[in-house]
Amino acid sequence: MKQHVREFFRVGPARQDHIVGLRCAASVGLPLLVLLAMGRFDLMVFAAFGAFTGIYGRGEPHGARLRHQGQFGVLILLVMLGGYVTAKADAGPWGIVFGTTVVAGLWSLAVNYFNLRPAGVIFFTFGYAAIGSIPATAPLWQAMLTGLASVLLAMLIGISSRLRPSWRTSMAPPAKRVLTPGHWREFGVEAAANATAALAAGTIATVVGLGHNYWAMVAAVAPIAGPSLTQRINKGVHRIIGTFAGVVAAGLLLALHPAPWVMVLMVIVLQFAAEMFVLRHYALALIFITPLALIMTELAAPTDPQELMVDRAWQTAIGALVGISLVYLMHQRSLREKNRRRFRNRRSGQV
Repeated sequence: MKQHVREFFRVGPARQDHIVGLRCAASVGLPLLVLLAMGRFDLMVFAAFGAFTGIYGRGEPHGARLRHQGQFGVLILLVMLGGYVTAKADAGPWGIVFGTTVVAGLWSLAVNYFNLRPAGVIFFTFGYAAIGSIPATAPLWQAMLTGLASVLLAMLIGISSRLRPSWRTSMAPPAKRVLTPGHWREFGVEAAANATAALAAGTIATVVGLGHNYWAMVAAVAPIAGPSLTQRINKGVHRIIGTFAGVVAAGLLLALHPAPWVMVLMVIVLQFAAEMFVLRHYALALIFITPLALIMTELAAPTDPQELMVDRAWQTAIGALVGISLVYLMHQRSLREKNRRRFRNRRSGQV
């Protein structure tokens, strides 16, 4: 127990995180500042999710980064389109639940097939559900053009680091993967787990009756992607603790009733800070990620900040507990299967 407590308070070493932070802050900041000058708050959510392109391939060689960011860009644009259609159809909370479940499952297969990093479907579930939950007031072509421009800008910023030798990535290109039936079985199991987590958390959140049910689904899929049970559970625990601390930080920021241009500047600073810590200490990063998400929600669809923060905290707790429970059950099932195989091998004399 003491070891887990000590591990929680350990912050990993820096790995030129400020370079990634600057890239991501520029990717999200420039489109938002342009839209702010145009008075187009209705398009900011599309620019923000397109800017998440810059998060991908952070430590990869430039060629691999550009390819993976392009693949993410296509996937996130499809998510934006689906979210827009859902909003136009006024599908309601249950429509968001079922749509997010589909995205969690199918996009999990795509993420693993393309070997995108960071792993998991958290950005896709968040993107679809957030866009699907707010009124679609902008014309479709403007929304998609904004998202595309944001994706392309993030890719351009990502490749531009080649201009400065000290910022170049020195890693060797990754070896070409050969996908086996075993890989596809693993992909299928993870896709089913993501869909199950989203459906279960979304159902509970919707039945409970709190607003913004998608935050429960986002929190539920967060622990699914991980190399071990311990790391997955730790991620869920970090998600809860970091979010509650982030809600407090958001409350302090929004209590100032900042003007829209101040909120945009906050988003830029918070994005930079989040990338500084997301690989070093997930809970600490969430202290910045949470107010970032809340401020973006407030910019896209202004509401009661106190209600927004309460929803975020409780929905995250619901979702993270669902995700942790699911990965534990998956681990127990895996152990039982291994024991059965070991027993069959002993009986057949193959040990």
